[in-house]
Amino acid sequence: MNRLWTLSLVFRLSHLATPATGFVLLPVAPPAPTYSGGMTASAGLAAGERGTAAAVGGAHAAAASPFDCDDTISPMVKTVSPSKTLEVHALTQEMKARGERVVSLCVGEPDFQPPAAVIEATSAAAREGVTKYTGVTGRVDLRKAICADLARRKNLTYSAGDIVVANGAKQAVYQAVLAVVRPGDQVIVPAPYWPSYPEMVRLAGGIPIIVETTVEEEFLLTAEKLRGALTDKTRMLIFCNPSNPTGAVHSKERCDELAAVLSEEGGKGSGCWVLADEIYERITYDTPHVAFATIPGMFERTMTVNGFSKSHAMTGYRLGYLAAPPIITKAVTIIQGQITSCASSISQAAGLVALAVSDEEMQASFDVMREKRDFVLKRLSEMPDLATAVPQGAFYVFPDVSAHFGKSAPDGTVIGGATDLCLYLLRAHSVALVTGDGFGYSKCIRISYAASMEEIDEALAEFDKCLCSLT
Repeated sequence: MNRLWTLSLVFRLSHLATPATGFVLLPVAPPAPTYSGGMTASAGLAAGERGTAAAVGGAHAAAASPFDCDDTISPMVKTVSPSKTLEVHALTQEMKARGERVVSLCVGEPDFQPPAAVIEATSAAAREGVTKYTGVTGRVDLRKAICADLARRKNLTYSAGDIVVANGAKQAVYQAVLAVVRPGDQVIVPAPYWPSYPEMVRLAGGIPIIVETTVEEEFLLTAEKLRGALTDKTRMLIFCNPSNPTGAVHSKERCDELAAVLSEEGGKGSGCWVLADEIYERITYDTPHVAFATIPGMFERTMTVNGFSKSHAMTGYRLGYLAAPPIITKAVTIIQGQITSCASSISQAAGLVALAVSDEEMQASFDVMREKRDFVLKRLSEMPDLATAVPQGAFYVFPDVSAHFGKSAPDGTVIGGATDLCLYLLRAHSVALVTGDGFGYSKCIRISYAASMEEIDEALAEFDKCLCSLT
């Protein structure tokens, strides 16, 4: 592993060098490629994206960096833009701090509390001194419990050595990207996407290849689009299922089709890893979730990320994990050991208890989510000029609002796009939603129904008034 790590460092440092000078500052380069079915991956441009750093294997940035004029900051940081979803949340909190009432359907975390047994385990761990470091990869009993849970619910067979417990699923995703993606590698990211995916790829020196899906396709990745996006430089597919922000769930049949493309003899997907982000897999409705690693031929090529934030409402515990082949978990362990070391020992104690909570107790919370989803869909269907795909998982709806672009609000505001609509809705109706621009899909907005029914009802009533007022 020391030799592998040394080679990795050589790869990561070599992208900064040129034969003439050894090291260079990084120039501006073209935007990140997209593939939408009607164009080649190299020809498409992700909406609103700006690229930098062709010398870093083509890494690209989504927006102007706040550090563009400051040579103190590493050029790699300048390729990355802040999360727009977090920015909206921060702005909403600022308004509330000024005494303004805002109804927010922005943030992606459950509105219910962790199970009572988890809360008690958290308190007990602190009282009983379970507050010391664990091993980098996490407690052995927790990793064994994760293996048992994956075997029971998802038909996946792992050993404790195949699990790395991290400080949230987000860390697990990023470390998996760092472990596999080399400078200049291409990573396929279906859009709409979770905002951090392209930025993580850029930080690793890779090139995000954006593959657009549409509301008419129910935001599902097709085999044809996947095949069209694959190149000789493709290193990874990031596959979020169920999806944030759309709630789309790829069925077993659809996953089989995607796996078949990656397994085609002589095809360009033969060396492609799959990073399966399955953090929402317990919150599904009519389409059952299937773990991508269970698809024939995919177990050895899939890195599965999951955690406790969405299923058990433990977002603040920062507890997630990676399940992957040993070559991956060994590399990720080295990375995590130099970044954060272990996840919180108290959170790990709580996670162990969370895995023992009955399916019936957990399902009660998920059933409430289904009721909220159905309520939101009914209300949206009554509003003018919206196109909405029915989400089959998670707790988001992602309606297409582009029919309202070009209209004017009563105060004269021109709605040029989704961001304009969200800003006007926040300013004039005190309702916070998230623009689709943050998810690589400018026609839509994201509505989170992880809120009280009263908040959802009020927010949607104001949203309806807003849309009806546009001319």
